[in-house]
Amino acid sequence: MNMMKTGILMAAMTALFLAIGYALGRETGMVMALAFAIATNVFAYWNADKMVLRMAGAREAGPSDLPEFHRLIGRLARNAGLPMPKVYVIDSGQPNAFATGRNPANAAVAATTGLLRTLSPDEIEGVMAHELAHVKNRDTLIMAMTATISGAIAMLANFGFLFGGRDRNAPGGAVGQILLIILAPLAAMIVQMAISRTREYAADRGGAEISGDPRALADALAKIDAYARGIPMAAAEAHPETAQMMIMNPLSGGVIAGLFSTHPPTGERVARLRAMARS
Repeated sequence: MNMMKTGILMAAMTALFLAIGYALGRETGMVMALAFAIATNVFAYWNADKMVLRMAGAREAGPSDLPEFHRLIGRLARNAGLPMPKVYVIDSGQPNAFATGRNPANAAVAATTGLLRTLSPDEIEGVMAHELAHVKNRDTLIMAMTATISGAIAMLANFGFLFGGRDRNAPGGAVGQILLIILAPLAAMIVQMAISRTREYAADRGGAEISGDPRALADALAKIDAYARGIPMAAAEAHPETAQMMIMNPLSGGVIAGLFSTHPPTGERVARLRAMARS
């Protein structure tokens, strides 16, 4: 059901891309938009992991750098039936983590120095099991694709805002064109948010199964949420498109930011994991 929902949402995002192309150039614009969407997805498939790691300021850490952390990742990867991923560290006081890679054979996991300092070993294990669940579910590829398409929609909309909106014979007229150009990026952001929230719930459950300790992941989420509110993450603030990759929203913001968060409410995630532990 989750995969079907994700597929429908990704189709909706692609449709938004084509709609902007049609608004800007009718059939020709739609064909060009489709070609651009295919090109961006191909680029994302091969390069998104490198781009995300670079934007996050992650550096690769070998077994000699973090031997205990490497052993923990290796144990969890065996539990999940996955190859050993590459291990990265981000120099940030905010506790957070993410996974990336187009498939399990090319996966990487990254954790902040704040997470390694702040959480207990059991909590770190729960967090990294969550990230490996993303790898196992191929969420890393899905989220990279949605981020790329969403960014392309915003770029196309900006182009349309500057040069479009002049075709009075278009459906809805010039006003309809302008409204589509303004609203499409917002709709794409909402679709991206829905995809990310769906995958986070699935990864919480999968991570709890991999680690065998839902309560430790619940405790970790509560602790990360509390610390993340007061410790900014410079790399994420500079590149907000990477926020959906993290286990917890790393961006600062108030109520409005919370409404458009790419992550489910932490309280709901914790409640589901504690119910899982009781059962």
